[in-house]
This record gives sequence, structure tokens and C-alpha cells, in this order.
Amino acid sequence: MTATDLTMYSTTWCGYCRRLKTQLDEAGITYEVIDIEDHPEAAEFVGSVNNGNHVVPTIKYRDGSTATNPSLAQVKEALAALG
Repeated sequence: MTATDLTMYSTTWCGYCRRLKTQLDEAGITYEVIDIEDHPEAAEFVGSVNNGNHVVPTIKYRDGSTATNPSLAQVKEALAALG
């Protein structure tokens, strides 16, 4: 794993984001959080990978692939596939 395993696009009010952050912390998975309400370019990115919708959490892995509102199991599976 790299210093940061993934980037999570989030908002402060998103319950799904808070839950996934807690699960990632407990699993020891490192991540960077970008609040799409504070960073318009991040909101544009999230929209571009979600058919124009600003759905959070959106995860971007180090290979550039993304996942929308994934479970912890899906995140672990994707990270394992990336090696």
C-alpha cells in the first residue's frame, strides 16, 4: 500500500461518508478526504464519474478507477486487486 491508499470525495453532512471513514480507520486503510463543497473542481470530478450527480462518498483509487458509495468489503477487494 502507498502512503495514501485512496481519495474519498465527501461532504461534512454525509452519513454514508462518516460511516465509511470510521470503517476505513478501523481497518487501517489510509485515505485523503476532499470536501466537494469546499473544492469546486472536486465536485466537477465527482459529477463526471457519476453521470452528472454529485454522489458521495465517491472513492478514487491510485490507478484512477472510482467507486460510488462502496462498502468496506468492496474497498478492500479493490485495494487487494491493485496490489
